[in-house]
Amino acid sequence: MSATDTNACTREIAIEVPADVVAQETERVLQQYQKMARLPGFRRGKVPATVIRQRFGEDLKSEVVEQLVPRFFRQEVERQGLMPVSQPRVTDMHFHDGEPLRFKATFEVLPPIEVSGYEALRAEKPEIGVSNEEVEAQLARLREQHATFDPIEGRPLADGDFAQVSFTGTPKEGSGKGAQMDDVMVEIGGGNTLPEFTENLRGTTPGDQRTFEVTYPEDSPDKRLAGKTLSYSVTVNSMKKKILPELDDAFAKSLGDFETLDGVRQRIREGMEQEKRHEAEHQAKEKLVDELVRRNDFPVPESLVDRQVDVRLERGLRALAAQGLRAEDMKKMDLTRLRSGQREAAVREVKASLILEKIADAEKIAVSDEEIEKEIDALARQTQQTSEAIRARLTREGALDRIRNRIRTEKVLDFLYRKSA
Repeated sequence: MSATDTNACTREIAIEVPADVVAQETERVLQQYQKMARLPGFRRGKVPATVIRQRFGEDLKSEVVEQLVPRFFRQEVERQGLMPVSQPRVTDMHFHDGEPLRFKATFEVLPPIEVSGYEALRAEKPEIGVSNEEVEAQLARLREQHATFDPIEGRPLADGDFAQVSFTGTPKEGSGKGAQMDDVMVEIGGGNTLPEFTENLRGTTPGDQRTFEVTYPEDSPDKRLAGKTLSYSVTVNSMKKKILPELDDAFAKSLGDFETLDGVRQRIREGMEQEKRHEAEHQAKEKLVDELVRRNDFPVPESLVDRQVDVRLERGLRALAAQGLRAEDMKKMDLTRLRSGQREAAVREVKASLILEKIADAEKIAVSDEEIEKEIDALARQTQQTSEAIRARLTREGALDRIRNRIRTEKVLDFLYRKSA
């Protein structure tokens, strides 16, 4: 039995199972059928072997093949020191009574990968700074979040006011789901308010009702509404004006562990600096990986690329579903075209993963059980479950290896980033 290289990632091996082994397995399966078979004219367990062979001949052969092919395939690849990364495709099956079982198995393996040049990589490390304007803009957003709303009396709604409304929206075409909401705050003339709502609610008072249409653009962020026209019926329940808190030390104390407004500004600056530093480091690591992929060219197994395309598609479809895309709309998508569009990025990600694994091996970068436990404890805190429950679920799902691989990849990227300083 030998392996044939059909290309850098594909191997084909011819396997022969000895005739006596085939006969023994056939007899074992035959006896199982004799014990279980229920045929007219025979007591259970007393059906003659000849009758079983006549009645269940093809089923017997199929079960023998299902038992022997995987077993002898595993034995042969282990004997030859091969590590398949795909399921084998079995061809040229030869199975006749009294003869050895012969077949060929084609599968993919990882190509030889020699990673070089990573010691000389250099990453950009820009100066991290946060301007006073950025701090004040963030402080203004914080102030907005703590605004209060007071009732308006004695006049109609004007720009800058807020209308507390209830509404129903019905698709004009009569197809698709409508919208219904109670007690929604609408800012008259606000930047995020649809112009039709502002125009129709300006000048109203509590108890007034308005009916109008809104046509949403094709590129609307809400995919459920893109290109549709809805007829809205809106009732004004109350009117309010927004009251912003004073920017003073009293406001700072209301936010938590602060004594002065300058203390809030300092915390904002530190948080923004940390965020910018994290983003700069992330971009630098991405550039290091891009450079590694550029410098180390090698073929990748199609099975790994297909798997990564599946991962990318699933991630993309989940994001679209979160944005409101309906299941029936997803079914209309051209998945072949979508898969094709994901291929280039998937190849890059597979190459990057294989390269980083090689570097981890070369630099003896490993993940300890303590690091895994720390990750499990963090997940437990996030989901408000016990660490034992999280560990049991991850074990059932086979996710512990994925977590270990992710942590190892992060450690390799940290190693490359520090070394590139």
